[in-house]
Amino acid sequence: MATATLPLLRERVDRALPDRFARSAAVTGAGARTRTADVLGWLEERRRAHRFGVRRIPFTGLEGWSFAAGTGNLVHRSGRFFTVEGLRVSTGTGPYPSWQQPVIRQPEVGILGILAKEFDGVLHFLMQAKMEPGNPNLLQLSPTVQATRSNYTKVHRGADVRYLDHFLRPGRNGDRVVSDSLQSEHGAWFFRKSNRNMIVETSGEVPGHEDFRWLTLGQLGELLRLDNVVNMDTRTVLACVPGAGGPGALHSDTELLSWFTAERARHDVDAGLVPLDRVAGWRRGSFDIAHEEGRFFTVVAVSVDAGSREVTGWTQPLIEPVGRGVAAFLTRSIGGVPHLLAHARVEGGFLDTVELGPTVQCVPENHTHLPADALPFLDTVLRAGPSQVRYSAVHSEEGGRFLNAESQYLIVEADAPLDPPPGYRWCTPAQLMSLTRHGHYLNVQARSLLALLTSGAVRLER
Repeated sequence: MATATLPLLRERVDRALPDRFARSAAVTGAGARTRTADVLGWLEERRRAHRFGVRRIPFTGLEGWSFAAGTGNLVHRSGRFFTVEGLRVSTGTGPYPSWQQPVIRQPEVGILGILAKEFDGVLHFLMQAKMEPGNPNLLQLSPTVQATRSNYTKVHRGADVRYLDHFLRPGRNGDRVVSDSLQSEHGAWFFRKSNRNMIVETSGEVPGHEDFRWLTLGQLGELLRLDNVVNMDTRTVLACVPGAGGPGALHSDTELLSWFTAERARHDVDAGLVPLDRVAGWRRGSFDIAHEEGRFFTVVAVSVDAGSREVTGWTQPLIEPVGRGVAAFLTRSIGGVPHLLAHARVEGGFLDTVELGPTVQCVPENHTHLPADALPFLDTVLRAGPSQVRYSAVHSEEGGRFLNAESQYLIVEADAPLDPPPGYRWCTPAQLMSLTRHGHYLNVQARSLLALLTSGAVRLER
């Protein structure tokens, strides 16, 4: 009898998950362990408690890194971590039908994991004050575990990654996997890079540490309204929070998936790696690898001091964009139901041809030479009045590989057409949330914006 009823019990628990996360998103101001108002002070205290510093160095100052003979690829002597190589891309369409660029190749899959635990009947999430060399303010709220395979197998010979066992062996110690999917990273700067995005709930005891705090989902939503507090890795995991479905979508789930499949099929993307020293349109100097017209990004080298990391000092390459990005969803009510306008985007580093991104995603300065209609809806976003802007904050991109990479994240209410241009489709937030259960459907910028909704940082209903 017990064996026969177990699947039913498990199903009841799973159906309760969206309600439990919604209850956590409703708890703001203070959780069982920390007040939201105290988080910034705690981050500053952790910043003062350790030695942090990042300085630019010439490529010759990199320790353990070198430009490989014959290819010019920037590689580490261990053969691990990552490499900077060349990428050639041909799409045959759009404002840039073909191009070449440097790209980060990191084939190993990392873990981005948030540990959840119930206190006083409310789910809390164990967040880390983590230093990343590329963050403008260095220290931001990170997942419980944020580690590449090279990190947690200690190729760098550093300290153990705290709380890692909850994610490598989630069946132990009363743990239960709540969310687990492979998600892409920035397709414009990584070549086919994926991370395992996980939320694991534990009922066991979790030893405390001064660099970690328990926060509710609602508190994280409050902090997401601030600039450069919640890092990209946290945002992408929060996008995968289990959500409840909802009726009233302009397009059914089947219609949406059929449109997305057609978008993948109609784009003919030819992308492959080439030697870095043969990338057309880029030049290498002592301190950077830069585009000959000064656009897009540069590859630079830095020396890092980080007292709270598993390794307290190292050197590495980073990608530094030339300007601040804009990532925005347009939103409107259709039949009384909020919708978001998603864009099927081609990026050279994607595993498949396209992923769903925000309505607008670009660095405007890179495209001033293009005609106005080359970037649909950009003017709508940039010219939106205060009453139209439902959300606006500046967030850093992945601080472990990108230097000073920031984007203005926005949700803008606009009376955009119900029948948008090809490549765009209206979706409900619930439909996008359901797609995060699967890998490589939503890009990292779309997931960053979706985290605003799962956490309650933004509520689209009027």
